[in-house]
Amino acid sequence: MPPPALPILPYLSSESPTGTPSALTRKFGPETANYFSGSPLNRLSWLRSDHLFLRAAFSHPSAKFLLMNSLGPMVSSSKDDQSHLGFASVEDVKSLLGSGEEVFKSEEEVVKGFDSEEVFGKTTGGGRGERVVIFLGVELDDSPKGEGNTEKEDGQEGKGEVFEWKGFRGTPYFAVDVTPREADGEQGKAKVEELIKRMEGEGKGHVFLSASPRGMGLEAGHAAMYGQARALIDWNARNPFCAQCGQRTISVHAGTKRVCPPTDKGQDRAPCATRGTVSNLSFPRTDPTVIMAIVSADGTKVLLGRQRRWPQYWYSTLAGFQEPGESIEEAVRREVWEESGVTVGRVVLHSSQPWPFPASLMIGAIGQAVPGDGEKIFLGHDAELEDAKWFPLEEVKEALHKGASNMGESAPEGYVEGALRLPPQTAIANRLINAVVEGWWTMPKI
Repeated sequence: MPPPALPILPYLSSESPTGTPSALTRKFGPETANYFSGSPLNRLSWLRSDHLFLRAAFSHPSAKFLLMNSLGPMVSSSKDDQSHLGFASVEDVKSLLGSGEEVFKSEEEVVKGFDSEEVFGKTTGGGRGERVVIFLGVELDDSPKGEGNTEKEDGQEGKGEVFEWKGFRGTPYFAVDVTPREADGEQGKAKVEELIKRMEGEGKGHVFLSASPRGMGLEAGHAAMYGQARALIDWNARNPFCAQCGQRTISVHAGTKRVCPPTDKGQDRAPCATRGTVSNLSFPRTDPTVIMAIVSADGTKVLLGRQRRWPQYWYSTLAGFQEPGESIEEAVRREVWEESGVTVGRVVLHSSQPWPFPASLMIGAIGQAVPGDGEKIFLGHDAELEDAKWFPLEEVKEALHKGASNMGESAPEGYVEGALRLPPQTAIANRLINAVVEGWWTMPKI
């Protein structure tokens, strides 16, 4: 299966009415858009706290729902083409979720009515379970208003043929975790299993993919939507308890915030600092991770490494988590030295990639090694790498054409056994290596 194309960002392809590149593009070159970025949706993030908006969007006939089973997305029914997400309708999910009024309440209502036994039960499977519904955004429709989509009277927002809210028109998208769980109780679990059965049945014929990034072949826009959904569903599932006080939390703002209620069934709970101060413990986390292609001092080679568990001949760029109190450039230099012993001088940022496995932001950089002893490889600091080597650019260029594929997949046609293997173009590592080979790092920059 050929790798999916990378995203094309429409707002970059029309930077000016005349088609002339912007001053920034002329200075720095075109922006790189990596896989899992480039969503076609406008997140309208300030409306996540507006329960009336969410109810209207959820209930509109045009609303689409991405179902996720064990974090794997539902895709279209074609066996030969699983590059497009499959979506359920509001009628499909009503039996599981209920009405928009039941799903989306104001934060005040949710907090005031919190009942841990009703939701979670005294024991596993004793409650109805927390079925989080994520608002992904609206695919905006820029076409003129047609008949049936005229200006709405008060109270009529969101009720036309095309969903419209305060001037925004388009198709609302949501994501729902439909993983069968014991915590849902017998009735809740049965509803989930019935929904999955209907979606996979002859009438719909959809299938659920694995949650692994390996072999992910979604087209770029759908991959970005899946990445957003996966990260938020996973974050909610991982954080059922307050990190400050250890008590149960509940999801609000369409899956983008968790609160620690002050009461449970009307009874006061133990104090918690998150209720009186602003705390990021209640919001989704993103882990910054640096990933870098390091060029030799003379510009003829690139540093690549491999881990023990990787397939034979497989190498990639070095990477590691950015630590608190550390700049991106400092993190690049530290990680490269710790893993390979190579000393890096100048560092330039290249691009970034959301990586929802589970919640990383890959910050891509290109650095250059310090001449002389700075280029010496030493693996004795950190045992993460099995090997690290300086590869000539010509060898790397050949590998980009004949040795790049998803880990675990066969090499492309033309690959010679024993030659270098590299990640596919859906990985930012591939884009960084490609940038080095193409000389991106030698372009005039500020």
